[in-house]
Amino acid sequence: MKLGLVVDLDTCVGCHACGTACKQWNTSGTIGPLSDERPYEKDPSGSWLNRIRTYEVGDSPHSKTVNMPMSCMHCEDAACVTVCPTGASYKREEDGIVLIDQDKCMGCNLCSWACPYGARELDPSSGTMKKCTLCVDRIYDEQLPEAERQPACVLTCPTSSRVFGDFDDPDSEVSKLTRERAGQQLMPELGYNPVNTYLPPRNPKQQDQIKVSAMQGVKQLVNRIINR
Repeated sequence: MKLGLVVDLDTCVGCHACGTACKQWNTSGTIGPLSDERPYEKDPSGSWLNRIRTYEVGDSPHSKTVNMPMSCMHCEDAACVTVCPTGASYKREEDGIVLIDQDKCMGCNLCSWACPYGARELDPSSGTMKKCTLCVDRIYDEQLPEAERQPACVLTCPTSSRVFGDFDDPDSEVSKLTRERAGQQLMPELGYNPVNTYLPPRNPKQQDQIKVSAMQGVKQLVNRIINR
């Protein structure tokens, strides 16, 4: 089994719902509280395991804004695991998820320096490294309905731009999407073989159709929040 995410760069609208849901779930999850800095001021910061980077590509009038969520890639040959001096960073054999043993982590930052994706953050409240766990405490929770045994970021995405599944299963949705949309790894030339995969933008006509559907999803999410 090789669990990971597919992210559709066409349908991600940069709403940051995934990052917020990730922080909320993991603050009370297996890795403990995630600290905040200046949470109610104009420049809040803190520990975030899922960040969205925004790029403008192409030349006007044909430029395009691309929102690119970034989190741990759960690499098959993870540099963060290789450099960890205490064995705190490890990759699970049963599902390929990369985790950090908080009891072994001494906050030396070596894993953060080794990770080319900026996926790890030192949490000043605990002095240990934190990162995406694929909500491992959620996806295996048999007390939850099967449909809810997915990472928080996937469940909350209003445009369904994030898909979770097993890349070792050729019939899984993530495998099918990767084949059909020519899914790409991020910086494969480094040799870490990241599991998470990005779906590249479609042609302009397809993009317009997807944008309409995506914005409808955002409006539905806003309406649910307002009507609570």
